[in-house]
Amino acid sequence: MDKKLYPELQNYSEQLASNFAIIDEERKIKLKEIGDYIIEKKREQKTASNNVNVTVICTHNSRRSHFGQVWLQVAAAYYGIEGINTFSGGTETTAFNTRAVAALEQAGVKIEKTTAFDGDENPVYSMSVGKKYSKTLMFSKKYTHKQNPQKGFAAIMVCSDADKNCPLVMGADARFAIPFEDPKSSDNTPSEEQTYNERCKQIGTEFFFVMDYVKTELSKE
Repeated sequence: MDKKLYPELQNYSEQLASNFAIIDEERKIKLKEIGDYIIEKKREQKTASNNVNVTVICTHNSRRSHFGQVWLQVAAAYYGIEGINTFSGGTETTAFNTRAVAALEQAGVKIEKTTAFDGDENPVYSMSVGKKYSKTLMFSKKYTHKQNPQKGFAAIMVCSDADKNCPLVMGADARFAIPFEDPKSSDNTPSEEQTYNERCKQIGTEFFFVMDYVKTELSKE
């Protein structure tokens, strides 16, 4: 099956893939550690189609963790790396913030609000990266939610609070801390849209770097 990203998302992805020079060298080292985990799992499995599960975690599963989940999925698709399953969760539950939804939509991701709710004021969204890709249901949830893997996954902590308050992630066989600044600080200010777009792009760029590294290393075999 010839799978393609939506054209606008493809263009945005090409920008992310050409922007690695802005990433700090120390962060690149940490990002490569995530890549090494994925590479090791792929080598253990011996086949490209077997799954590697990654859960991106922040406190409320509202902004940064959703950005991370989406961009890891898009990056895997962009680089043609099969079997990468991405998830997100929090240590608490709130809602998928509408400002984060808007930033992803501006990048070319298709997101539709469904009629379903997971608890009060926590709508479920349907997310798609291309016509022939499966849709993903996205909403705020604890990382232990039944939709997420319960064991044998990598946990990526994208906020310092979750990193501090959740030193042990139940079921994870690897844990990585890659904190990003919370765009929430810009809520209801003139810089709100710009801040969310910047954070969306930053997380996208860094997680594209991870998958670019994985692609490069696996191609050497």
